[in-house]
Amino acid sequence: MALIVQKYGGTSVGSPERIAAVADKVARMRAAGHDMVVVVSAMSGETDRLIKLAKSVHPEPPARELDVLLATGEQSTIALLSMALNRRGAEARSYTGHQVHILTDNVHGKARILDIDDKRVRDDLKKGRVVVIAGFQGVDEEGNITTLGRGGSDTTAVAMAAALKADECQIYTDVDGVYTTDPRVVPQARRLDRITDEEMLEMASLGSKVLQIRSVEFAGKYRVPLRVLSSFEEGPGTLITYEEDEMEAPVISGIAFNRDEAKITIRGVPDKPGIAARILGDVGRGNINVDMIVQNVGADGTTDFTFTVHRADYPKALEILKQVAQDLKAREVSGDDKIVKISIVGVGMRSHAGVAGTMFKALADEGINIQMISTSEIKVSVVVDEKYLELGVRALHDAFGLGEAPAQGSPAKGAARS
Repeated sequence: MALIVQKYGGTSVGSPERIAAVADKVARMRAAGHDMVVVVSAMSGETDRLIKLAKSVHPEPPARELDVLLATGEQSTIALLSMALNRRGAEARSYTGHQVHILTDNVHGKARILDIDDKRVRDDLKKGRVVVIAGFQGVDEEGNITTLGRGGSDTTAVAMAAALKADECQIYTDVDGVYTTDPRVVPQARRLDRITDEEMLEMASLGSKVLQIRSVEFAGKYRVPLRVLSSFEEGPGTLITYEEDEMEAPVISGIAFNRDEAKITIRGVPDKPGIAARILGDVGRGNINVDMIVQNVGADGTTDFTFTVHRADYPKALEILKQVAQDLKAREVSGDDKIVKISIVGVGMRSHAGVAGTMFKALADEGINIQMISTSEIKVSVVVDEKYLELGVRALHDAFGLGEAPAQGSPAKGAARS
């Protein structure tokens, strides 16, 4: 029998009926002899409700106190699920992040896990109990409650699986696996049997919403077998694997996209060492992350510098660049927050030439102009006008044959739903 860590998100435990359904599933697996550790999120909408409540008494709640408040969402869920399990004859114990001692750094609202004391959990498992743990939270060295940020329950589950050396970590959500692209954009998108951890990490970083990027990083670092499954229907889901067979790997596994993009261009800055550092340094000090970067050198000894940021950071970044432009005596600063990023991902790129050419031709055939390009060993990303997002994704899905069933015996692989 196996040691399994399961994680259920907010929609999976969004009502007493859904909590009962989760309890039924966990109780059946425990009855079959598996050791079960269950990580849960707050009930759907609860975290937003608590944030709204906090802001009703303080427009900018202190980060420490906000973490104390938000952690209560998961505390309610673990108690309710444990009650439901005990009613079904499966002895269960619930634990907060503090009780399990999930040690984090002291960055409230986006803390990172440093260590986990798994003794208490192992003792309960030896006694045949189901252990139910609050996701999304931990405690720093001074005993302060911390939270891990949106999607942090995925990271909690993977970290617990790594600490316990679990046989598998199962992430239950409202989709039944990882798809070649978002089925809402391309109805022919396929669910994949498996995807490599490299591909999944790229997809998560490029806009896919199935798994939180930190959980994928954690799983890759500690080689945690990870599977994405549906809470609402039975099925094999998608396995994130750490083995790849390049002889059988498809050239492209899938397509991700991100609507939350904006680009800024500063024109006519001096073409000399240190300019890029100056521009990006000021942006970085504004706590703004930069994604794609393009620099064009002009014939007059100046350069144009373009980069992308998250759309929510666009106004702030634009203001910072206007000041930089004044200091550097640049010609102008312009921006565009009506863009999107579309990316193709696949480990098969390593052994196949012409992938980028196929991508660019497919977009050109649809009259889609490419504004920026970024590449890595297993991905190519382009920035295009936002009105072309769905057309571009469908064109690329067809160009790389992602709607076709894999050949018999070949591994079905693909990219996460975005």
